[in-house]
Amino acid sequence: MRSKILIGALATLATANAFAAQTTQQLAQSVLPDVTAWRRDIHQHPELSNREQRTAKLVADELKKLGYTVRTGIAHTGVVGVLKGGKPGPKLALRADMDALPVTEQVDLPFASKVTSEYLGKTVGVMHACGHDTHTAMLLGLAEIFARMKNELPGEVMLIFQPAEEGKPPGEEGGAELMVKEGVFRDFKPDAVFGMHVVSPLNVGTVGVRAGGAMASSDAFRITVHGRQTHGAVPWKGIDPIVTAAEIVTAAQTIVSRQLDINKQPAVVTFGTFNGGSRFNIVPDTTELSGTIRTFDEGMRAQIMTSLKSMVEHIAAANGATVETKIPSSDSTNPVLYNEPALTARVRASLEKALGKEHVVEAERWTASEDFPYFGKGANVPSVYFFVGATPLGQDAVAAPANHSPKFFVDEGALAVGTQAMLQASLDFLGYQ
Repeated sequence: MRSKILIGALATLATANAFAAQTTQQLAQSVLPDVTAWRRDIHQHPELSNREQRTAKLVADELKKLGYTVRTGIAHTGVVGVLKGGKPGPKLALRADMDALPVTEQVDLPFASKVTSEYLGKTVGVMHACGHDTHTAMLLGLAEIFARMKNELPGEVMLIFQPAEEGKPPGEEGGAELMVKEGVFRDFKPDAVFGMHVVSPLNVGTVGVRAGGAMASSDAFRITVHGRQTHGAVPWKGIDPIVTAAEIVTAAQTIVSRQLDINKQPAVVTFGTFNGGSRFNIVPDTTELSGTIRTFDEGMRAQIMTSLKSMVEHIAAANGATVETKIPSSDSTNPVLYNEPALTARVRASLEKALGKEHVVEAERWTASEDFPYFGKGANVPSVYFFVGATPLGQDAVAAPANHSPKFFVDEGALAVGTQAMLQASLDFLGYQ
């Protein structure tokens, strides 16, 4: 009996030593064939927001094979896997997004998407034009590594596979906010949440991270101006909502340029749609505007909304029109993506240990937005989000087709880099030796 116990103990020790002897680079390379295969499969079969049934099934099936405790159907198609390590330690949540975009792919790949779907009543191409296929595949690769080292792993990991990061369809709820609302952390309270994103402005081999505000908040708004219809030949007999709306668009540009202290943080107010009228010689009853507000500061965010609403109402009144405002509207609202400074310093050290200090850069602030912050806010814990270069070496990353472009291209070298980077950050946070 003693010999059997001794043999078992020696086998366990040998396994532990085998893992300890492997670098994070070697561990990432060991799952790279699977990560690459998953990425290509998901890329070839993209699904729009809240419609990720095939991807969710693939993820859930793989996690179950690896021995994770799996929950499905969170926020429609979200999947969560939890693995408890064999040693005491903290709890860490890692997040990947799964949805694609209504974009027709223009990249010549053997696994290029040929998928079409319906979006806003139109038939559209569907493409992983933002790289979420790589995020899902890399997180599955990490799931495989964690499962192999379960006995020696301190603490617990939660892997969150999120739907609808690109925005919920009209009339639906979705995304990170809904996952939190539906209790993603009901039975698992993490001590931190990590996420990452492949990006075209960085070359493969480089990762970027920034403490503090790294990505902007985003708030969509809608404005409906009500006038009074009349013939275009006698505009004085009506109230022109087009002219009123035009004044609103022009005046709103002064909110950022004249009302905000942009020495503090940048801000953006952009009008994206202007719809009014049906014929050249008719003044219509209504004109509709919509746009987006981007900020890195909650005070500035509130100031823009207050100023825009006041400006809209006063301009409408001055023209004899009335106005309905949704500022913000429910179309898209994301908080500032804030990387907690102390935790960011720890993650940056991990990234430098994994990849070399020369391959870790200070990420520029990005006025794009993400719903990732809902997870840190929902769990009331610090979070860190970093960026993984996707543009091939030797190619000008600044000029590369951007995320969301039909020509967006991910060099698959990014898969090994992202997997290793997140693995190192995770193991260091958990206290793995």
